[in-house]
Amino acid sequence: MGTAHSGVETDWRRHADERLTDAGYRRGGARTALLDLLDVQRCARTVLEIEDELRASDRTIGRASIYRVLDELEQLHLVQRIEVGQGIARYERLAPDHHHHHLACKDCGAVIPFTDDRLEDAIHRLSAGAGFEVTGHDVVLHGTCAACRAAAAASVSTA
Repeated sequence: MGTAHSGVETDWRRHADERLTDAGYRRGGARTALLDLLDVQRCARTVLEIEDELRASDRTIGRASIYRVLDELEQLHLVQRIEVGQGIARYERLAPDHHHHHLACKDCGAVIPFTDDRLEDAIHRLSAGAGFEVTGHDVVLHGTCAACRAAAAASVSTA
């Protein structure tokens, strides 16, 4: 997956540029590179994964700069920080056309996105019943992925 900006602005990218300008942020190398990457990202990434992807595209940015830009974007509600367990946080863009939740493997750290209309309906029913207006949500289900379960079963059968 390349991170070079194709020149075709998505709604998220256009919105992000407008929000940053309105908040007084100037365009810069680190911010632009991170926006380019997030614009094509489809699921949450750790800072180390972001750093590796930027490096692979010949856009080396210091980790401190990545954290700083992600913090700015989070404060402007352009990205979401997702705690997946094991002290690991992942970041993904917040876009109205792209909403999903996550399954997080406690063994290998894999994060698998999922969508479920019934879950969304249940959240809306719950909030309406409580007279509560939900402005955002994320669900992270923790457990063990199929590959880790299979590996564990194989090691038990060979023991």
